[in-house]
Amino acid sequence: MNSRHLGYLFCALAMLGVGSTVVVSKSIAAGLPPFSATALRFAIAFPLFVLIMRWRGVRWPRLSRRDALLVIAQAGAGSVGYTVLLISGMKMASAADAGVIAGTLPSVSALVAVLALGERPAPALIGAILLATAGVLVCTVHPGAFAGPHAASSWMGNALVFAAIVCEALFILLNRKLRTPVAPLPLSALMCGIGLLVALGPACVERPWTIPLDTNALAGVLYYALVPTVAGFVLWYAGAARISGAEAGLMTALVPVSAVALAALVLHEPVSAAQLAGVACVLGAVLLATLGKAAKAGVARSKAPGGGT
Repeated sequence: MNSRHLGYLFCALAMLGVGSTVVVSKSIAAGLPPFSATALRFAIAFPLFVLIMRWRGVRWPRLSRRDALLVIAQAGAGSVGYTVLLISGMKMASAADAGVIAGTLPSVSALVAVLALGERPAPALIGAILLATAGVLVCTVHPGAFAGPHAASSWMGNALVFAAIVCEALFILLNRKLRTPVAPLPLSALMCGIGLLVALGPACVERPWTIPLDTNALAGVLYYALVPTVAGFVLWYAGAARISGAEAGLMTALVPVSAVALAALVLHEPVSAAQLAGVACVLGAVLLATLGKAAKAGVARSKAPGGGT
């Protein structure tokens, strides 16, 4: 297998792991409070990232006060906020619906950048945002969605999952505001370390030691920390180093596919035609957003000195 094919494989495995967080969060939510689960996730992942840094000889970054505050805000939104909201939402949402919503991250991130930074959206980006919105609406708004005993609960769960995606989009936006770029490995370690500190206080308020031991929830947290968090980082950056940014971006389309497939295989949730239509819309949105970025980058290179020769 050549280097490029390995890149596709590594990125695909990383995204399959990300998709699985939706499913595993279901079992975590059933047995642990959200902040306690979040703190435990980072308590497991943080020392592993520190060991990887020492093994590779990577030092901690020196940050200005402004950048340090931005990194803390990143950890609060993208690490703690995302995990807590996802686990809380999975108490009420179906894993298949949540998987479709999670797949809208590239489009939501682009929309947040447009609204917060005043960026001018390209036609492809507008199409991607509209398609992603249609995908979420198709799978969450259907006949009978406003009726029945579980309707309000399901809507609240979907809203919490979407709020988690907005938190992750804020993480991406805040990372772009850093004056001193931080390499992915120390940034991941910082996110876990700060996230642990942020989550510890609310976790103590939840008093998880008074809750009966749930081995499935603990196994879910262990999986979340080891596979999507640590192994996902290693696989993604090993793969991204072998393929182009546009090709790596396309692999994020596997997130809703893997989430919906695992919801059916692991949780035995029925997958409706509306959910499949939602996945199709989200896949189209990822494709449009990625190709739009690639085209924009190509134009930028052609306008650079010597870029068109």
